[in-house]
Amino acid sequence: MDITELLKFTLDNKGSDLHLAGSNQPIVRIDGDLQRIKTDVLTADAIRAMLFSVMTEEQRAVYERDLEHDFAISLGQDARFRVNAFTNRQGSAAVFRVIPTKIPTMEQLDLPPVIRRLAELEKGLVLVTGPTGSGKSTTLASMINHINQKYPYHILTVEDPVEFFHNSKTSLVNHREVGNDTKSFGRALKSALREDPDVILVGEMRDHETISLALTAAETGHLVFGTLHSNTAAKTIDRVIDVFPAAEKEMVRAMLSSSVQGIIAQSLLKKAGGGRVAAHEIMVGTNAVRNLIRENQLAQIYSMIQTGSRYGMQTMEDSVNDLLISGLVTQEVADEVLKDATESLEEASAPAGGAHGKGAPPPPPAKKANPLTGGAKPAAAPAKPPPMTETDKPEGGYSF
Repeated sequence: MDITELLKFTLDNKGSDLHLAGSNQPIVRIDGDLQRIKTDVLTADAIRAMLFSVMTEEQRAVYERDLEHDFAISLGQDARFRVNAFTNRQGSAAVFRVIPTKIPTMEQLDLPPVIRRLAELEKGLVLVTGPTGSGKSTTLASMINHINQKYPYHILTVEDPVEFFHNSKTSLVNHREVGNDTKSFGRALKSALREDPDVILVGEMRDHETISLALTAAETGHLVFGTLHSNTAAKTIDRVIDVFPAAEKEMVRAMLSSSVQGIIAQSLLKKAGGGRVAAHEIMVGTNAVRNLIRENQLAQIYSMIQTGSRYGMQTMEDSVNDLLISGLVTQEVADEVLKDATESLEEASAPAGGAHGKGAPPPPPAKKANPLTGGAKPAAAPAKPPPMTETDKPEGGYSF
């Protein structure tokens, strides 16, 4: 099989990734599980030849010099692939990640309504977080697509590499790829502030300079989207702040508290009957949340999310339970995810003086009757929340 046949096989079987490694058969990830293709074992030389057949001369030179390289390729009109070519002890190896050419809508992804409202903000910082392969890029692509169809904005994306291509519709969309169109995220973001953007998408907020420039852009009236590899809203805020030296942390907390509009922590679960479905923890930047960030009381953010359903906030536990009750995931899958969520909560609720701030940990979440704990949801309606006051409303942009 040549590389084109392997990529087509991956698409035909609805795989998300194709793995090529020496002394192994080609392996495809389908619905989260790795499955071997029944074909001959690949040699490192064969994989190298496959890679060189889809690389440009410049990409080959970078790969030979650095022993690894990120790039993207297209397979006709059917799909694009994000490629990481690397070197292991056997020799050349690679992973091809499928990027659909047709961008799914928010309705097709069944995203919570609050995510649409976050996409319709005028300014601020919106982060989509989660582990590798959790669908962050797809969620962001659907949000950018919604803006592109509805608003006459200038949308600027900085990615490494560019994954989803958006044709300009109502908006003007400019894609910049690190390595080909700009030297670095930092240089692209410095230039972005002089390119009259309304919306800026930062492919990955990796370092001090990128995060600092993204915060500055959000503070100066732009809507900034970004991604981070973290599992919860509290960990996301912690990671952003921890990138900066101790002398700057207080200032960064103030900048982040004034600019953050929402954090979407996402996880992909195996869907009952095949496929995968996303579960979300969603934090909205209300004034109460902003105060917790400013005062370094991050351990209390989970409790704020629990009680913030009127703003569209939801915990990962609530999201998974809803998927379980609707029959989209099995109890086994839900148990596994909720176990991980509980461990993350316990870590975030460390005693005073821990990594998440100086305040006391929040009380443990109240137990709810659901299929995980036995019985159905309680029939009695929850107590009506107090009316929203002016101080509860998020600052700037769309009112939640």
